[in-house]
Amino acid sequence: MLSTGALRAHLLAARLAGPVATSREESLRSYRLFAARDPRVLLGLEPERNWGEGDLLGLMARKCGVSADPAHVSGPDEIDPERTVAALDAFARRLRAAAGARSPVLFGTGHPHRLLGFYACLAGALSAAGCVVLTPARGAAVDIVTRFGVRTHTIDYVRGVALVREPGVRRPGSATGVHTHSPLPVRVALGALAEAGGPLPELVVGDHGWVCGAGQLGVETIGLADTDDPALFVAEAEGLVSVTVPLDDAVRAAFYRPLTRYVLNRASLSAGQEWL
Repeated sequence: MLSTGALRAHLLAARLAGPVATSREESLRSYRLFAARDPRVLLGLEPERNWGEGDLLGLMARKCGVSADPAHVSGPDEIDPERTVAALDAFARRLRAAAGARSPVLFGTGHPHRLLGFYACLAGALSAAGCVVLTPARGAAVDIVTRFGVRTHTIDYVRGVALVREPGVRRPGSATGVHTHSPLPVRVALGALAEAGGPLPELVVGDHGWVCGAGQLGVETIGLADTDDPALFVAEAEGLVSVTVPLDDAVRAAFYRPLTRYVLNRASLSAGQEWL
C-alpha cells in the first residue's frame, strides 16, 4: 500500500507536482486566452462569470499552488503536492461512491499516450465492482479543429477508455490515439447514448474536453488537469466539475502507476491483472 508520504515523494521525484515541465509562460498564455474566451482553452466550457487574468491566476494559486505573483512570468510553473494528494483523495472517494452505487461510467482522454493506463485501471476496477463502463459511438466520425485545419477523427475505445484517432493510422483497439482538447467527442458519445435510450453515465472520468464538455451538459465529472488547463478548475469553481486533480498531465505513462495504486486503495477497489 502506498502511503501518503510515499505518494508525495513520488509526485516530486517524477515532477508530477513541485516544479513541473509546464512553463509559467504557457500557463499565463492560457489564462490570457481563457479570459478572452478563446475556444481552444475553454474546452467546451461556457463560464457563467467573467474571469479576468487576475481572477484566473488567483484561482490557480488556490487550486494548484502556482505563484499568485503576476510579476512572476518565466521559468517552470509549480504545483503544490499537498493539493494534488488532497484532490486524489476526493477523486478516490467519488470512485468509491460510484462503485457502491454500481453507476454507469464513461472514461475518456485527450492524453492517450500518457494517461490511458491510469484510466484503464480505474475502468477495470469499476467494471469488476459491477459498474457498466460505457463505450458509446465507437467508430463515429468527429470533425475536430486542429492547427492544420479541420480533421476528421474517429472515436475508439481501448480497455474501456475513449480516445480519438485519425482514420487508418492504427487499427481499432490499438493504444495510440491523438492528443486533443476538443469537447466534441464527448458530445457525440453522450448524444449516441441519449439517442439509443441510455443508460447515460452518472459519472464521466477523464481530462480536457471530456471533462468540461460533459460537465457543461450537466453530467457529473472528475478529472486531471495541468497548470495550463484553467478550464477544469473554473468548471469546478462554478460547480460543473466535482473534482479536478492538479498535476502534470504529460510525464511518462509509467509515472502515473503509483497514483493508480493509491487511488484504487483509497477507493477500496481492485483491478484484475489484465487492466494493470
